[in-house]
Amino acid sequence: MLRTRNPVHALTASERDAALELCARNLPANVFVAARLLEGVLTTQPGTVLGHKVDGRLEALCWSSANLVPVEADETELAFFADRVRRWRRHCASILGPADQVAELWRHLAPSWGPARAVRSNQPLMSAMELPSSLGVELDPRVRPATVGEVDLVMPAAAHMFEGEIGYPPYTGSGAAYRTALLALIERGHTFVAVEEGAVVFKADVGSVALGCAQIQGVWLAPHLRGQGLAAPLMASVVEQVMATRARWVTLYVNDFNASARATYRHVGFEDVGTFSTVLL
Repeated sequence: MLRTRNPVHALTASERDAALELCARNLPANVFVAARLLEGVLTTQPGTVLGHKVDGRLEALCWSSANLVPVEADETELAFFADRVRRWRRHCASILGPADQVAELWRHLAPSWGPARAVRSNQPLMSAMELPSSLGVELDPRVRPATVGEVDLVMPAAAHMFEGEIGYPPYTGSGAAYRTALLALIERGHTFVAVEEGAVVFKADVGSVALGCAQIQGVWLAPHLRGQGLAAPLMASVVEQVMATRARWVTLYVNDFNASARATYRHVGFEDVGTFSTVLL
């Protein structure tokens, strides 16, 4: 039996603007991929973004690196993407993005990639466009961008957050590569911290910025400070600073079972705008 040629192709730099236009259809959901496009990934990491065209028009994307992230893909396109990446199992740590697209992509990949370590099928995608202070939310004045010299203070907090979220440590050994990644965020002014007595007690990162939208990730509060009403002013201060310096539209996604975090985000002005899902491999 003849095998139909898979129409998916690796995007080139000449297709960047078309890809950004596609991401803009649902920017809160697609800001991660849009940011990578603006950072020049089509030139620096060719083959990382896959695309599908219909009648010469780009209609769907899939970020295909350590994570798989579908963008505006329908069932047919997700089947094509799955077929293209099926042999890449060892290179991928997760599939994440809009819940319906992730579920369909995983349906195709599960027989050869499964079982998953965890499937988080309901992660509310939230966004905010109003300054928290304009809503009467108190701001914690301690929150500020981390400095380059504080990378070793940030590292334990970041590692604790990662392990609590993902279920295993982010590094073994010296952690030099992990430290380098954290330093890159700090150098860009994308890590915000509150420091007490020489230790980071709160952190949050801006993981992606594109087309007037910023996505916050890696939010962490020291365990001994939780449940004291501190989270909302701390988070509000991050959002206020991001809106003032990065983008007025701020997004994030959160596990549905994290009721306290969801309440905090709503308190500082976030509203549900969709549903994400993550398959941890």
